[in-house]
Amino acid sequence: MASPGAETKKPGNHNDFVQLCNPHVAAMKEDVLYHFSLSTSTHDFPTMFGDVKFVCVGGSPSRMKTFIKYMAEELGLDHPGAEYPDICEGTDRYAMFKVGPVLSVSHGMGIPSIAIMLHELIKLLYHARCSGVTVIRIGTSGGIGVEPGSVVITRQAVDGCFKQEFEQIVLGKRVVRNTHLDDWLVQELVRCSADLGEFPTVVGNTMCTLDFYEGQGRLDGALCSYAEKDKQEYLRAAYEAGIRNIEMESSVFAAMCNACGLRAAVVCVTLLNRLEGDQISSPHEVLVEYQKRPQRLVGHFIKKCLAAA
Repeated sequence: MASPGAETKKPGNHNDFVQLCNPHVAAMKEDVLYHFSLSTSTHDFPTMFGDVKFVCVGGSPSRMKTFIKYMAEELGLDHPGAEYPDICEGTDRYAMFKVGPVLSVSHGMGIPSIAIMLHELIKLLYHARCSGVTVIRIGTSGGIGVEPGSVVITRQAVDGCFKQEFEQIVLGKRVVRNTHLDDWLVQELVRCSADLGEFPTVVGNTMCTLDFYEGQGRLDGALCSYAEKDKQEYLRAAYEAGIRNIEMESSVFAAMCNACGLRAAVVCVTLLNRLEGDQISSPHEVLVEYQKRPQRLVGHFIKKCLAAA
């Protein structure tokens, strides 16, 4: 775990407006964010989203609505009878909620789902003329060599071969992008965890896989061509490579935020230690409490940033 007192230089250009790595969008008369059911011709993006400074994304709509309610309470913006409508109510693909400078968006499960969401989210921030935006994925994961309930702050996202890259085929060609995450943000989140002192927190690499079963070395899927010994060797090699958890979104998340110059972090709680088993068997109430831990950590970080602004 990184030292809470360690200093990392804060990037100097964080207040810049959100930019795209696509010259075609600026020339478009209308940009339809189809999976959000939003369009630049029917919605005033600067008015709706121009004050956004923090975007938190997570898998399920219900979890992200719970998070926005939590942030409303933490920021003193909640009031009796308050409603937090789904901004993307015109579609059932994703859900989006907002309170003050915080936007909360669901991304579904796996690389394809979060990638589609991120394309439209980053364009939304661009059209809204947002600046100084921090994007954080909060979620769940399987731990490697860490106790269940630990929160892992990702240093780098790696693939199933432990490479620090995200590979995609574009027009028939292999495109590889870097998956390093913001060092300053990692250290700030470590300090916030130390402030809270509520749960174990570690910094490590996160392995991003293409599925939940074979891709993560599980023995309990419909298909399996390896033995327990093979699984253990693989997971122990992952641990030696600095990997502390496994999930299915971090690599493309890191790659896309990197490419567009967005400060980003991944904060996931571990639901089990994969060296000890494959199935998640903790009681429901325990899992619910675990899932609140990344929210509390990120919420504390947001409050701290706003207080210092």
